[in-house]
Amino acid sequence: MFIDYHTHHARCGHAVGELEEYVKKGIEIGLVQIGLSDHMPLLHVDPASYYPEMAMPMDELPRYVEECLELKEKYKGKIDVRVGLEGDYIEGCEEQIETIVNAYPWDYVIGSVHFLGEWDITDFRQTHGWEGRDRMAVYEQYYDAIRKAAATGFYDYIGHIDVIKRFGFQPEGDVTHLENAALEAVKQHGLAIELNASGLRTPAAEMFPSRRMLEYAHKLGIPLTIGSDAHQPERLGQYLDQARAVLEEVGYTQLATFNCRKLVLIDF
Repeated sequence: MFIDYHTHHARCGHAVGELEEYVKKGIEIGLVQIGLSDHMPLLHVDPASYYPEMAMPMDELPRYVEECLELKEKYKGKIDVRVGLEGDYIEGCEEQIETIVNAYPWDYVIGSVHFLGEWDITDFRQTHGWEGRDRMAVYEQYYDAIRKAAATGFYDYIGHIDVIKRFGFQPEGDVTHLENAALEAVKQHGLAIELNASGLRTPAAEMFPSRRMLEYAHKLGIPLTIGSDAHQPERLGQYLDQARAVLEEVGYTQLATFNCRKLVLIDF
């Protein structure tokens, strides 16, 4: 079952390609399902004065959903298009996030933590944010946000759960207890996670999450989906063959898919 549930397109500003290009590419490479999952608009920073090209403008959100639904109908029978959103968890903005989540007919919503306050820890332009910080304290803050995201009920699965490692900034101490607590929160609140293969093209040189976290997720019985996090149509499906191989080694035999916010497990 060849699926890719994590994709971005030109509306977000830092990806290229129109939605239809991704759908056509999905058909070309043999995807059975493609998840369209662009970034939620910024809520807690002023897009005009913040770093440019971070997320789609708020007035584009209804147009995004409309186009996704049109493509879902247009390509019915050729590829199953699932309408998604990567919905940042931002502490203090829960009411606004809930409004967006409830306003549209999503198939799924990814809960991702990119921001710690106004610092986007996943943005290569903001790696200077690590300077002078206690790295363990940053990891503690990040995983606390993951646990809070899982508890909101807004999301269907947690995206790139250990993306904090993206640029290779590691604390001196062991963070296993933080990672395990995050996965236990996911399990407690009935969510899934993703294996995000894009980590292989980052300084971390490792998928999100790590093999160790995958093994613990499997032990806990957490469902798991898969995504390339493609920001260019040609990267759709990238590294997913490696991701599937790792999942099989760990012991996963099924992938999580989503339809109208309901989880459906399918065999590999």
